[in-house]
Amino acid sequence: MDQQIQPARPAADEAETWRLVAERLRRLRKANGISLRQLAEATGTSASFLSQLERGLTGASASTLIRIANCFGTSISELFSGTESGRDPVLRKAERPMLPVTEGQRKMLLSRRPLTHFETYVSEFDVGGSTGPEQYTHGDSHEMFLVLRGRVRLELGEDSHEMDEGDCVEYATSTPHRVVNIGDGPAEVLFMISPPTSTAGYLDDFRNRSG
Repeated sequence: MDQQIQPARPAADEAETWRLVAERLRRLRKANGISLRQLAEATGTSASFLSQLERGLTGASASTLIRIANCFGTSISELFSGTESGRDPVLRKAERPMLPVTEGQRKMLLSRRPLTHFETYVSEFDVGGSTGPEQYTHGDSHEMFLVLRGRVRLELGEDSHEMDEGDCVEYATSTPHRVVNIGDGPAEVLFMISPPTSTAGYLDDFRNRSG
């Protein structure tokens, strides 16, 4: 199960970002009146895992965070972006929010509020690094994938595509996919998703079933 795919503990300069994300997750859950057990059932995780996640004691894969964000009608970019509207419009490279992902990958958020019609990420992969051991899906949006550096393999459903710098492809986020660095050096990939992969009212049916 992907909640067991743990990233390395955050470095000191990332710890504050992750602490804020953990606080936002806890605040969203309580504001929606959802118990840890209910959220665990809705996201295919466990209550103990979610408790550790909310306290900043563990990390989570991007796909797990997407499912959790979906439950609250928000997106993963909302979890990692700030709330202030009068900030500098330029996002410096050193200030990119770092998402917790699998070992061998670093995923940074580029798009920020209040522009929420799309999400943009840059992922860096070490040699042999990947998005995880299995293909994953997130919503049913339009995703564009562009190789900025290196050589990667994109597994897209039953198909597999080896891609070099400058190559790009588009697909639906509902299609199972996975990225692997198959080159001799680091790889860098740009993801653009529109609309953001979140669904308002995702928990409505679950709440009705739970009483």
